[in-house]
Amino acid sequence: MSESTIKSNMPIWQESMTASGDSRGSRGRPDWTDIGFFLLLAAGAAYVLTAYSSSMDYYEKLILCGAVAGFSWMAWLWRPLRAIMIASGLTALFAIWLYSDGGGLGQGDLSRAESVFFLKYLFSSQSAILWMCSLFVLAMICYWIGIFSATAAWVGTVLTWGAVYAGVTGLLVRWREGHLLGPDIGHVPVSNLYEVFVLFALITALFYLYYERRYATRALGGFVLLVISSAVVFLLWYSFTRDAFQIQPLVPALKSWWMKLHVPANFIGYGTFSLAAMVGFAYLIKEHGQTRSWGKLVPVFVLGAILCAEPMVFSSGGLSATWMLYFGIGALIVGGILALRGPISSKLPSLEILDDIMYRAISVGFAFFTVATILGALWAADAWGTYWQWDPKETWALIVWLNYAAWLHMRLMKGLRGSMAAYWALGGLLITSFAFLGVNMFLSGLHSYGEL
Repeated sequence: MSESTIKSNMPIWQESMTASGDSRGSRGRPDWTDIGFFLLLAAGAAYVLTAYSSSMDYYEKLILCGAVAGFSWMAWLWRPLRAIMIASGLTALFAIWLYSDGGGLGQGDLSRAESVFFLKYLFSSQSAILWMCSLFVLAMICYWIGIFSATAAWVGTVLTWGAVYAGVTGLLVRWREGHLLGPDIGHVPVSNLYEVFVLFALITALFYLYYERRYATRALGGFVLLVISSAVVFLLWYSFTRDAFQIQPLVPALKSWWMKLHVPANFIGYGTFSLAAMVGFAYLIKEHGQTRSWGKLVPVFVLGAILCAEPMVFSSGGLSATWMLYFGIGALIVGGILALRGPISSKLPSLEILDDIMYRAISVGFAFFTVATILGALWAADAWGTYWQWDPKETWALIVWLNYAAWLHMRLMKGLRGSMAAYWALGGLLITSFAFLGVNMFLSGLHSYGEL
């Protein structure tokens, strides 16, 4: 097949990248750096298996070995991931060493978080996660300014990477802090709303950064960082009104190796579905960028306003001033984006690229959400003796799954494209957010570990 024939069969975005010499869409064969990274991870796993073997069961050891292979593969697919993992890992080890006062990684004193400068202001889990929150919000602001300034957009990317670095470091250090509280308290930090909100923000940001590099555009950063910043607002509110950042022992049902697989897979789904929704929002802005009539934009504003209004029910006993302010600011932001749709749409990628990102994000999310649902059923059988009990969380997980299964079916079988696909993806965020939070607020059941 000739080179011209190959190019003619490429999508427009991929053809333009190839023509410009951009190889970000290709992997190439593993080189010595990939092998070195694998050996580094393998050495770390070997140390853990040697030092803490008595504290791990057979399945946890298998998960650890599988994580080495999985992270090595992902770092080969997308090499920037390797740098963030090494940087966060080394920083977490430094923080653990500071807790031990030089006495070894197996020792530590949590009270040092209030007296050691680097722990108090930078690398304790709470400090690092607060830095993550701040950097995500600043990144969102820079991305929107970046619509009119390439330099500001570049700063937005740097700040987003910085937020990911701080968040990953915070979760790793939190894992160690739990063990310093007591041998029965430490656990992988994905067990409550505080921890999974951090995980959600990190996963969404990492997927966005991957697509930003793959499609060579920063114009979507402001859109995606909107949903991440919303998660940050909730995280801060939840932390300081409920002391949610405190590390608590696991309830008996969560003391299982299943949690280490089920929860991350679930939140890859939530993160990519949220990313697809914001890309759908960008698609609608692009499509109506030159439309003078506001009539066609009313559904977009209504959907955006509903999403902004959702958190107003977070406070029991009436409307919360915090969330009323959030709704007002959110509605103003949505209205501002619609008002400036002309210059914003001119900076966005083509409709074909936006449609492709939306499809890829939902495809990845659906695959992982399917795996998470299967793992959840197996975990339920192990914990409660039955695979499915129509618990509210299980029921809404099924609704989410059916929603995106229908979206993919309509795309692959009926050629779903354009504004209908974008509206559906944006509306899907309402369903996803209710499954994520609404069930915890309004419905009780077996999955009540993250009650508000």
